[in-house]
Amino acid sequence: MAPSVESFRPDDPLTATELATVIASLGGAISVSDPDALVSVRELDARLVSLTGLRPLAQAIRLAAVDAELGPRPWLGTETVARMLEFRVNHPRTEDELELQLSQPVTRREAAYSIAVYLDLEETTTAAVSTAAEAFAVAPMTEWQQMVVARALRFVGSPYVWAGTSERPQQLFGKILPGGFDCSGFVWRVYKVQHYPDAGALADVLQGRTTYAMSGEVPAKKRIAFADLQPADVIFFGAKGPKSKPAQVDHMGIYLGNGWFVHSSGYGVAVTTLTGWYEKRLAWGRRPLAEAGLVSPA
Repeated sequence: MAPSVESFRPDDPLTATELATVIASLGGAISVSDPDALVSVRELDARLVSLTGLRPLAQAIRLAAVDAELGPRPWLGTETVARMLEFRVNHPRTEDELELQLSQPVTRREAAYSIAVYLDLEETTTAAVSTAAEAFAVAPMTEWQQMVVARALRFVGSPYVWAGTSERPQQLFGKILPGGFDCSGFVWRVYKVQHYPDAGALADVLQGRTTYAMSGEVPAKKRIAFADLQPADVIFFGAKGPKSKPAQVDHMGIYLGNGWFVHSSGYGVAVTTLTGWYEKRLAWGRRPLAEAGLVSPA
């Protein structure tokens, strides 16, 4: 992308011509109608997903959400795959101002990182993501579950921002930071901030703002085990799995069904499988829709 470090221009936006040059060097090809057009984060992710050969599976993920009447955004599939392949990076908390929205022009530094990850991909990693994506399916849902899950999926692609609770620029720690969420802020946005018509007491169900608080608001006898999870359930993760105490819960997300969930992590708001590290650390779930009397507790 440059003949030397000094001439790299990390903060400049990536242009369509520069992206086309990179894609060509990697064995792909794209047409360029406006050489000086700026490339968005979303477009870069989509191009790299195409290079991996996983674009058809990305499209299948989105179509499954369409068929389930979840109203997904056009980039749901490619962003799901891009984040499973770890093309995105979370900046340190002290540099949250560098986080970009999907529609924003991607900087050359961000593009270089993603391209480097692509170049370092091992065949086993791509195969594992392919296998997982092939198994993506949307579970049957009630109308209320459908509304909550649809809202959660609309934020896929938003960056991870410490203490963030909004998709729009937000004032945090005395300065304006980009829109984005931390893990509990994402659940807070979907369940607490979002207005759902005729939702009754749903907005009052979650009271505490942190993972610790939200996980401890349900008594042990009402905690939901992995096998009993339903779409739209809030799920918590802790160092000791089901034996964790609320003080040990350090992550959370929203269950989609069929072993998939959506959360805000180091890759931003992403859809992924409840396997490996997540399965091992899954502590319990809670059902806000049932707590608000909108679905059956069973």
